[in-house]
Amino acid sequence: MSRESEINFKIKLDENQVPESIEWAAEGSEKDKLNQSKAINLAIWDEEENNTLRIDLWTKGMKVDEMKKFAAQNIITMADSFERSTGEKAIAEEIREFGKKIAVKMGVLK
Repeated sequence: MSRESEINFKIKLDENQVPESIEWAAEGSEKDKLNQSKAINLAIWDEEENNTLRIDLWTKGMKVDEMKKFAAQNIITMADSFERSTGEKAIAEEIREFGKKIAVKMGVLK
C-alpha cells in the first residue's frame, strides 16, 4: 500500500531576497504544525544529472555560533544516513569523527 506525504517550507524574504524567516511543516511528523527555523540544508539527488542539488538557506537572525553548530551537526548526522543506506560502518565512523573534530576546533563541542 503506497502513501504520499508532503513537506512544506515557507520562506519570507526581504527586499534583497535574503531570508527573514523560515517555516516548515511535515505531514505525519511529531511536529505536524508550522514550525520556525533559522536554517535549511537540503540535498536532493538528481538522477538524470547523476549529481546532488542543494538548497542552503539561513535567516539574518542566525548567529555565527549557531551556524557552526548547524554545520558540524549536519556532517555528524550525514554519517548516520550514510551508514543506514550503505552499511559501511567504518567510513561512517570516519565522517562522524571528522564532524566531531571540526566541532571541537570551532568551539561548539567539548
